[in-house]
Amino acid sequence: MSLSDLSVWEGNMLKDTFGREIRYLRLSITDRCNLRCRYCLPEPASFLPAGDLLTAEELLLVCEQAAYLGIDSFRLTGGEPLIRPDCASLIAALRRLPGVSRVALTTNGVLLGERLGELLTAGLDAVNIHLDTMDPAQYAAISGSDALDEVLDAIRQAAPRLPVKINCVVQRGVNEEAPLALATLARDWPVDVRLIELMPVGAAKTLDTVPNETVLARLEAAYGKGEPDDTVRGDGPAVYWCLPGFAGRIGLISAVHARFCDQCSRLRLTAAGELKPCLCYADTVPLRPILRDSAPGREERVREAILQAVRAKPRAHTFERREQVTENRSMAQIGG
Repeated sequence: MSLSDLSVWEGNMLKDTFGREIRYLRLSITDRCNLRCRYCLPEPASFLPAGDLLTAEELLLVCEQAAYLGIDSFRLTGGEPLIRPDCASLIAALRRLPGVSRVALTTNGVLLGERLGELLTAGLDAVNIHLDTMDPAQYAAISGSDALDEVLDAIRQAAPRLPVKINCVVQRGVNEEAPLALATLARDWPVDVRLIELMPVGAAKTLDTVPNETVLARLEAAYGKGEPDDTVRGDGPAVYWCLPGFAGRIGLISAVHARFCDQCSRLRLTAAGELKPCLCYADTVPLRPILRDSAPGREERVREAILQAVRAKPRAHTFERREQVTENRSMAQIGG
């Protein structure tokens, strides 16, 4: 198979077989994390051998070929990406690649405050901070850690210096009321608070989500009627609302109750070095064997694997029908 056989690439533009432009790659650089959120990395945790994680050189080779094909936006995820000592140098190297317009980071925020300076120096464009509650006891129960103060301090440090989004997964019977307090961050700071319907992947298949329609109604009852905000606010699928007097925005990622697949622009690279066309399904395209094969033509083989993953993207996920979700790995193994 050669590049000329694949119709999804048209002169630095990737389109899947449904006409969606693919320009966003999420890179999981580790499956390890310093928290144990039950829907993401429940105990007992099982991690890849260190040698199975892609090296910085391998990650950059993938991103270089992805950029060559037209992907211009990259996000480092995990696990917790800031566990990896070379996270900032990876960001700096990505920012130097031709054609790259945006490099962002998703983190739980525990280590963000102490590493913020080096990340900004590296050229980080934006950060998403995962925070499921503002209540210390609830935070400890969800995450297995008492690091809430460190996360809130990181938000205060980061908010004046780069675009910040706060991500909260709303779980029935666990943190249903947490959005009311989290919304005050968007009220008081120019940050976006994004409320995510729990996706039935891995351990989360046994848990129950709360429809975002219900979450928005509770927020409007507390803070006043919201107005839709259709400005572009990054690469994600959130629908944004402006509540009266808020400095930031409320975002709703309604993965289960309001499918947004027709706008999907992403691929994922798992910590194991697999390209994943869709979060819902177990199908992957392995890259690690290609990256560790020194035979000539490795760069073209990487590009062909990326094109194969683009061609394999399904029309839509089936999160609303859990029995059809074939992905059984944890979110930390896949890449959040």
